[in-house]
Amino acid sequence: MSTPRILDEIGAKLSEIAAASPARDIEKNVRALLGSAFGKLDLVTREEFDVQREVLAQTRRRLAELEARVAELEAGLEGRDKQG
Repeated sequence: MSTPRILDEIGAKLSEIAAASPARDIEKNVRALLGSAFGKLDLVTREEFDVQREVLAQTRRRLAELEARVAELEAGLEGRDKQG
């Protein structure tokens, strides 16, 4: 999984502030801390999210088709029951 953009932005800002000071160690520690925190979260990549969204959309379409088919079959059964 790639580093989230916000982590890169925070790192860039810390680099600007601490360019020539002992704060570089702080930057490294903060980056490691944030990286560890994000690593513990159950996050997915944008690509994985998009794939799952498409799978869900296909599933919804198929469900709508099946619901329509069931309604059609039920209507046919009701019509047959009324005749007999």
